[in-house]
Amino acid sequence: MPVQAAQWTEFLSCPICYNEFDSSGHQPISLGCSHTVCKTCLHKLHRKACPFDQTPISTDIDLLPVNCALLQLVGAQVPDVPPVSLSSAADVEHYDLCRLCVEELALYLKPISGAKGVANLSPSVLSRPMQRKLVTLVNCQLVEEEGRVRAVRAARSLGERTVTELILQHQNPQQLSANLWAAVRARGCQFLGPAMQEDALKLVLLALEDGSALSRKVLVLFVVQKLEARFPQASKTSIGHVVQLLYRASCFKVTKRDEDSSLMQLKEEFRTYETLRREHDAQIVHIAMEAGLRISPEQWSSLLYGDLVHKSHMQSIIDKLQSPESFAKSVQELTIVLQRTGDPANLTSLRPHLELLANIDHNPDAPAPSWAELESVMLAVKLVVHGLVEFIQNFSKKSHETPQPQANSKYKTSMCRDLRQQGGCPRGTSCTFAAISLSLHYIFLCTKKKKKTK
Repeated sequence: MPVQAAQWTEFLSCPICYNEFDSSGHQPISLGCSHTVCKTCLHKLHRKACPFDQTPISTDIDLLPVNCALLQLVGAQVPDVPPVSLSSAADVEHYDLCRLCVEELALYLKPISGAKGVANLSPSVLSRPMQRKLVTLVNCQLVEEEGRVRAVRAARSLGERTVTELILQHQNPQQLSANLWAAVRARGCQFLGPAMQEDALKLVLLALEDGSALSRKVLVLFVVQKLEARFPQASKTSIGHVVQLLYRASCFKVTKRDEDSSLMQLKEEFRTYETLRREHDAQIVHIAMEAGLRISPEQWSSLLYGDLVHKSHMQSIIDKLQSPESFAKSVQELTIVLQRTGDPANLTSLRPHLELLANIDHNPDAPAPSWAELESVMLAVKLVVHGLVEFIQNFSKKSHETPQPQANSKYKTSMCRDLRQQGGCPRGTSCTFAAISLSLHYIFLCTKKKKKTK
């Protein structure tokens, strides 16, 4: 029966015995499937297969090299590496160079602290998505054919993420949200703020989750009538734009009628809030990509939900929307950005290496690379990641600190009409308008309290 795999941050300890890797009894041995287990546990296996995904282990366990990259991260003494058994001396030389590239890249996962065997990666100069992709590469077993296929795919993924990070570094975050909502409005759609958008989507679901078919006009009127008690600013125009966003996302089955309005029926796969919301979010991300905007998962979570809890959800949507051509297109976008900024860090020199990584066949069934091809890929990804780190440390005006959520996650955009006219808002902390700033709101409430006291 397969064993449950560990979390990706727990890569410094054996996922079977939970002992931290060391250079004696618990040496880390990576398998062709990229799972890493200590040597002691490998020898105790009843079957010569990975305990997590049952992938056969084709090489003798004693001939599989120790993962020195992981040993250096736990601070263990790295033993002398015995020569691996390959078909020729040239292949061994290629292997050694590839191994050294991976070990150098692994150092970017430092500094590491935290519980035994668990990496606390937040102090690293690299973002969490970069760290995760780097961990995947570090766990590849290069002497196994499948391990080499996985290694070049991991290198490609690292390169693609590096381009995204570099574009993000050159963007103005204040201008980013304005450009995003302008792109959404240009397509006849609208985002009304986290709280109001959520309620509008739930009301669309309430109207159509039983399979009912309504005209757009009737659906919009239903949502507006239900919504205006909590959000008086709800209008047929704004809700119509929300419905248009779902229409663009192909959430509706549309039935045309002669001399009458078409009927809209929610497709069966979108009749839960989670599935409808995911498709809604994916459509907004797609619009951003069409407009050439690169937005991090943290920024997406803040923009669409008003919090930082939905980073993983947004990252999965971004990953799903990536196509094989996205990498090459991103390289071209980065080149344009660098031309506009003058490129003080000489990042243009990375372009040949990025193009080499972009040309890698990402298909899992792709043939294994030759040793010479693997060496060129490992050298390219090392230079690319090093270039990103150098830029962040020496030229970036941004830090990789996680943006702090606002005190009221349903963030405010302008003065609340009820608060201004009546001295109070019936929606309380759920209000998506409220005061222009928290400080202004606080001053207003304090003044009101003093008047009552008098």
